Parts: sequence; structure tokens; C-alpha cells
Amino acid sequence: MPDIVSPEVRSRIMARIRGTNTKPELTLRRSLHALGFRFRLHDRQLPGKPDMVFPRYRAVLFAHGCFWHGHDCHLHRLPSTRTEFWAAKVERNRLLDARALDALDGLGWRRGVVWECSLRGRSRLDLQDVIATCSMWLRSDIPRMEIRGRE
Repeated sequence: MPDIVSPEVRSRIMARIRGTNTKPELTLRRSLHALGFRFRLHDRQLPGKPDMVFPRYRAVLFAHGCFWHGHDCHLHRLPSTRTEFWAAKVERNRLLDARALDALDGLGWRRGVVWECSLRGRSRLDLQDVIATCSMWLRSDIPRMEIRGRE
């Protein structure tokens, strides 16, 4: 099925999709900063370029978008056009995520993932609960954390 917009318009639309400073990421950053947590952003020295790096706690936090990272929730639905392209793209993102998380484990970093569906959509959790969970995890010695929406 052909695209309904011209290649120039499609290019403009796709160029506006951010890889950093997304709404879920900004929500987490503001809330954790308000609690006194200090962090670095998008550290290219670490595998996967984590969204937030907490050197004091030797921990990293990723704010994953459910579509782009292939989460198994209601927010991840492949487009009906060019399905093979999108499936391959999402699968590659999953593979890169797995490699980055394994590499972070090998380097001794604790890692957390907050999925977009926990912050928005019909399965979202209370923001204060998400932030409290992140805060408790950061102050603990638990090596991994994942926050998913309720389903």
C-alpha cells in the first residue's frame, strides 16, 4: 500500500520523532530531580546511551517507548503498511537493548527500565508510585528493576 503523504512530508514527520528528551523521560527526570537525585544524561561512554546515569548509585535508568522497543502492551502495534520493515526495525531495537543491558551488567552497573505504558495509556500507574519505586530501587542494592503498566 503506498504512503498517503509525499516523501518530503513523511521525512518531515519522521524527523520530529525524538530519540531523547521524550515526555516519559522528562517526567521521570523532573520527578527524580525534585527528590534530590542528580544524574547525567545520555552518557555516550556507556552501552545503550542510558537516558539517566546515577554515578553515585552506580545505576542507569532507561525510559523506553513501548512502540520503538517492542513492548508487549497495548501501546505497541505495528503499522499496517510496510509491516516487514517495522517488524525488522523493532526487532533490531530489541536486540540492541539486550546487548546494552548485558554489557552494563558486565561493567557492574545496576539498570532500570521504565516502560512508557507505566506512565501513559489505559494501563498507566500512579506517577507517585512509579517515582517511589524508582527512588527505592536507586537507594537499594537491587541489580535490576523494570516498571511496566498494569494489564
